[in-house]
Amino acid sequence: MSPLSIFDEHHPPAAALIDQCVHCGFCLPTCPTYFTWREEMDSPRGRIYLMKLGTEGNAQMTSTYVGHFDHCLGCMACLTACPSGVQYDKLIEATRAQIERHYSRSFADRLFRRMIFALFPHPGRLRALTLPLWLYQRSGLRALARRLGLPGLLPPRLSAMESLLPDLTLSARGTRLPPRVPAQGERRRRVGLLLGCVQRVFFADVNAATARVLAAEGCEVVVPPDQGCCGALMVHAGMEQQALEAARRLIDAFAGADVDTIVTNAAGCGSTMKEYGHLLRDDPAYAERARALAAKCRDVSELLAELEPRAPRHSLGAPLRVAYHDACHLQHAQNVRQQPRRLLGAIPQVELVEISDPALCCGSAGIFNLIEPRAAADLGDRKVRACLATDPDVIVSGNPGCLLQLGAGLARVGRTIPVLHTIQLLDYSLRGMTHNVVGAQHAAPLR
Repeated sequence: MSPLSIFDEHHPPAAALIDQCVHCGFCLPTCPTYFTWREEMDSPRGRIYLMKLGTEGNAQMTSTYVGHFDHCLGCMACLTACPSGVQYDKLIEATRAQIERHYSRSFADRLFRRMIFALFPHPGRLRALTLPLWLYQRSGLRALARRLGLPGLLPPRLSAMESLLPDLTLSARGTRLPPRVPAQGERRRRVGLLLGCVQRVFFADVNAATARVLAAEGCEVVVPPDQGCCGALMVHAGMEQQALEAARRLIDAFAGADVDTIVTNAAGCGSTMKEYGHLLRDDPAYAERARALAAKCRDVSELLAELEPRAPRHSLGAPLRVAYHDACHLQHAQNVRQQPRRLLGAIPQVELVEISDPALCCGSAGIFNLIEPRAAADLGDRKVRACLATDPDVIVSGNPGCLLQLGAGLARVGRTIPVLHTIQLLDYSLRGMTHNVVGAQHAAPLR
């Protein structure tokens, strides 16, 4: 690395990985920011070129330079498209960590990011916030504010947060999983369940459905009560030290669980945990433990696809057209595509329909829809149009950020089609819920 490099010596974007890029352009059609702006420096190969300039000392860490990396959603569609096997995921994460160490953001940007990371990785704080937010929704204040156009008067980032807020219920807010859910019938697996941060507060019903389905398929489910954030949001934002601390805490939380598999139902969390070995490679106390935990991680659809179905699948009461949206960190980062489709296709009277441009991100992408709300909304609106073109009864995905993004996009066009997690629809089928499935937004608590 050149002594003039703008990066420090702690894991800069590696020259060997940079040189793997032959600038062929196969990544361009799949990159959401290049698709949106047609700007070369907002494409994967353009950003790799900027990294090369930085390592050679031919660039400065200006707002323009940093902005091209901030614009990256980290969706990893380029990984799937690249014929040369360029590890863009490792390059962008290394670059973002360098930026966070060396670039001085504006006061407003720093303040907003601090608010995000003081809130979203902390389920207790999120849960405390749900009561006033529930009152805001149920009192009619939200409806009144929207009729008056008040959210549009907020700064764009705060307006985006308001638009992404899901419908809250006090019953879901209080849902807690027991530390152990016994397998039904003969036990086939002993699995640990990651609760997530946003997932456990805003989508507690998804966690409950996950535990029910796993138990019905012969899995004993262990839920370590002291688990916290996995660090995914911090990794994607370049906050390396905070991500390392979160990863260590989560490894400790699962240390005594004695499980065969650790199940995730949030695509971003799963992709990060599968990379714990790389993330903690410099930590002699945790490196081996991180690799061992990463090797046990499976998305819930992966695990269920590995098991011969035991619980009978029931019709949901009527034929359903289900549009399946591939979460980016499931299809690109984890290479999980067919497993969710097989699970959904096995439900009687479900017609699984494919949407156009499935590799293109919906615009959620960690905190991207909060940091870059206009670009995210454009991508979300495009994805919603693609979903609606299939005339679906239900839209299904495997990541909470995607569910929020799609729900907000539907609201902007005045549609009320349910947006559900893959595991929720399977849970309804296993429980024989033959009434009001299309209108159901929240599964019943675990019992």
